[in-house]
Amino acid sequence: MAIGPNKVVTINFTLKDDKGNVIESTVNAEPFYFLSGNDQVLPKLEEAVDGMLIGGKKNVAIGYSDAYGEYSKKAVRLAKRTDFPKEAHVEVGKDFVTSSKDGKHTSFTITKIEGDNITIDFNHPLAGKNLEFDLELIDVRDASPEELGHGHVHGPGGHHH
Repeated sequence: MAIGPNKVVTINFTLKDDKGNVIESTVNAEPFYFLSGNDQVLPKLEEAVDGMLIGGKKNVAIGYSDAYGEYSKKAVRLAKRTDFPKEAHVEVGKDFVTSSKDGKHTSFTITKIEGDNITIDFNHPLAGKNLEFDLELIDVRDASPEELGHGHVHGPGGHHH
């Protein structure tokens, strides 16, 4: 039976790359919650969960083109140290968010520092990677009017921002 839109879906997952390396897992931790039909998870992942029964488990492989897309060398740019605020702690692996003139936020990661030259990468960290999810559907419930109004799940115990 399909879950459909506007449900609070609770899952446990283990995310691995195509070499079997674990990238992230909710097993033995807080489960993951999302509001179905609201573009909060990868479409292929939501499609896989949609057909599951509570308590069911499934393994799902999602190719990079259906995950975070192809890695683009055009999304890697060179910046100067002076492009960052003076108080910014600039180091390799650090993530930043920048805003365009129209107010759109974009994330990037520092990948290399050579003197005042800083290489920044606007690709999603999982771009170009085939992904594998081990899934367990824990629960499905109707979203509350407040959750629907806010566009996200309110965790156990109520509203937390």
